[in-house]
Amino acid sequence: MNEFALLPKEHLDFLRLFVKTRGNLKEVERILGVSYPTVRARLDALLKALGYEEDEGKDRLEVLEALRRGEISVEEAVARLREGKS
Repeated sequence: MNEFALLPKEHLDFLRLFVKTRGNLKEVERILGVSYPTVRARLDALLKALGYEEDEGKDRLEVLEALRRGEISVEEAVARLREGKS
């Protein structure tokens, strides 16, 4: 049986939308009418359900995304990247 057949409907719906938007999380956010952290949490839940380990570079990407969204300053981003924190 294929791994997608075992996914709950909410994961399949999210996966379809994710593919339709070519992985653009901001577009997924807009379509669903939810916040970026909610979209990110749904993606993480889907990946976990598929058995994929968290990417080691995830924390770095989250820092860069927070910087892009204006949630943290450049100085804060640099500090977090140096410390290895998100």
